[in-house]
Amino acid sequence: MLLCNGDTCSQRGADDVTLALRRAISEAGLDPVVHTARTRCLGRCDDGCTVVVQPDNVWYREITPELARQIVYRHLRDADHVEANVSLVPGAEGLQQVSGTRPGVEKPRPGRQPR
Repeated sequence: MLLCNGDTCSQRGADDVTLALRRAISEAGLDPVVHTARTRCLGRCDDGCTVVVQPDNVWYREITPELARQIVYRHLRDADHVEANVSLVPGAEGLQQVSGTRPGVEKPRPGRQPR
């Protein structure tokens, strides 16, 4: 999991979100299979706090400590997205925006030309 800790996300509680995610991962017994990494800015400031679940490449927006717990239990443990907070998902040609406050465009996969 990538946890945005850029300036905007940090101002919106990224430290609390990071702690809640790590605590829930441990409580759910997922420590052996889930790694978390704090990043600098992920470029989705209007959607912060931002969390990305890999290898699924699902981007979550406006994450709070409670939503962080839901992501761990629903997405990581039960393979079910927390739909209301999903902002980007893999599409046929790259990432596709499904919600969020910042207009997005489909980002091409490496080796493919943008439309």
